[in-house]
This record gives sequence, structure tokens and C-alpha cells, in this order.
Amino acid sequence: MKALLLAEYKKLEVAEQDKPQAAPGEVLIRVEACGICGSDVHGFDGSTGRRIPPIVMGHEAAGVVAAVGAGATRFAVGQRVTFDSTVYCGECAYCRRGEVNLCDRREVVGVSCGEFRRAGAFAEYIAVPERIVYRLPDAMAFPEAAMLEAVSVALHGVHVSGDLKGRTALVIGAGMIGLLTMQAARAAGCARVLISDIDETRLNLARDLGADAALLLAGADLVAEIQRQTGGAGVDLVLEAVGRNETVAAAIDCVRKGGTVTLIGNITPTVTLPLQKVVSRQIRLQGSAASSGEYPQAMELVASGKIQVKPLISAVAPLEDGPRWFERLYGHEPNLMKVVLTPVAANQSEARA
Repeated sequence: MKALLLAEYKKLEVAEQDKPQAAPGEVLIRVEACGICGSDVHGFDGSTGRRIPPIVMGHEAAGVVAAVGAGATRFAVGQRVTFDSTVYCGECAYCRRGEVNLCDRREVVGVSCGEFRRAGAFAEYIAVPERIVYRLPDAMAFPEAAMLEAVSVALHGVHVSGDLKGRTALVIGAGMIGLLTMQAARAAGCARVLISDIDETRLNLARDLGADAALLLAGADLVAEIQRQTGGAGVDLVLEAVGRNETVAAAIDCVRKGGTVTLIGNITPTVTLPLQKVVSRQIRLQGSAASSGEYPQAMELVASGKIQVKPLISAVAPLEDGPRWFERLYGHEPNLMKVVLTPVAANQSEARA
């Protein structure tokens, strides 16, 4: 089969690889669409340390069941499916509590690091455990289905933040996860959702997707505007979707006393914490990792249009064009959001720049 192989850092090539087989308890999926995640782009140059070559990346995918392994009974050949990016054991204490994202033996599709190596979905076929697979709604197109992993991450960030009904929330960062988190907060019942970024194009998209306010501000200027809009109190909740020192600091300054800052972004491994502000103002800092059972809700919200993903897809292109699209994303080409690759035959794919 054909696969997009990260042969070495900054070198992607379309290569022939052995077609995987469905082991006991697994499902073999013919991949119809796989999105390029920001973590894949960061893995492209080795900056994350979690995409050690050679590796087939890709974990935001959907396709059709091609075969089922022994003991796999929930799916049949020909069914349209998607799957979680987290491969959890189902047996550890965390899994038994339903916290599958914290599994002691957690692996991630399309990731290779010191602990494990698992091939991803930038390929014609992928085999994954049946327990992480979900049946797709019949009317959902494959490129949109490939967005469900990112939607589930946004929903999880909102879910761990508590009851949002009637609250005011600020999302910092209008990238893919930020724009989805903004919509997820609205779907969870927030009375008002604001979003900030330093990219006007992304903020225009945020406005189109329903932001109550899209703020081209950062740092002290953002804090001052939030104080102005809230009468000096601050917002109830900040969903931080960047993960840098300055954005985390701004999140803490923008939240009200007794409020919550949920940390979703993790670009940098370490940030400086303004401890006295957090302690004296009794701010709750909440981490959010991947997703944990939000896929059914993600499918429901996308199918109903309450979360829109189609406007976030910049291009749908054949797998063979993957190296070029990675270069464009890695080069931070303006106005590129999500690129979805289709490992099916090129004449079945629709490319639009």
C-alpha cells in the first residue's frame, strides 16, 4: 500500500509499505481522509520528540471497514467509521474509571517516541483496536469526519471546565482547536464567548462562526479590554488554546477571582506561573489532555451544525501531494487552517487551495 512516510526530519516521501492485517480484536480501515494536525507539523522537524523517523504520521482520520480480526464483533466490512487517536488498554485503573485519556499504557496513533511506535493514517490502510472505533453518521462526508478528533479535544477542554451555562468565556488562540473550543463553549451553554488572537484572518473566521467578540489583542492590551468589558471583574472562564508563557499569563490576568483557567495548548513544555495571583485570587488551573469519550457528542454536534467544521478545511488533496502541503503548513503560509489528505486514488480526490 502507499503511505506518506516521514523518512527523516523534514523529509516526507510517498512509499510502498506492507498492508497491515487486522489482529484479534482489531479493525482494518481503508482510509478515506486524514487531517494534518498541528502536532504532525511540529513533528515534521522533530521539535516535539514524538515523531521519531521513520514513521507514518496521521491520527485525524475516517474511512471504511475493510476487514475485522478474530473476536471483533461490533463492526462489519463496508461500514463508515472513524476512530479515536488514543489507544487505551481498557484495563488499568484510569480506564476502569472512564478516564481513558490518562491510561497507564496509552499510545497515540501516528506517534513514535521512546515508549512506543504506532503507525498512523497517512496511508491507504490502518489497523486499530475495535474499542476505539466509532460508526459515522451516513450523511457525514469523510473530510468533515476527519475533523472529529479535533472536535473531541475541544469538547473535552470544555467538559473538564465545569458547568458553563450562563457563563462568560474567553478563548485565547483562534487556531484550529481554539475555533472549535469557542463553538464547543457556546454549545455547552455559555452566555457569551469571546476569542482573541493576533491574526485578523482567523478572527474574521471566528466572527463567522459565532464569536460574540473577536479581539485582535494580546498581553496587557487584551487584559485591559477584558477588564473594560467585564466592569473590572474578569471572565468566568478562560480556555487557553496556545500554550506559551505570555498567553498563559494573560489567561490568569483575564479570569475573575474564583474563576477557572483551562489549559489546552501545550506548544512549550514549561511556563512561568504567577503563583501569588493564582493563590490569592483562588483561581482554578485545569489541564485538559486529548479526549475521553467525547466522540459521540462530537458527531452529534457536527451533524447538527452546532459545531461547524467545513469552514475550517482549507484544502482536500491526494496523499501524493502531502509533502507539498506539509511544507506550506510548516512555512506558516497565511490563510491555511486544516488540510485533509485522501489516500484513495487521486482521481477520487478533490483538491482546492
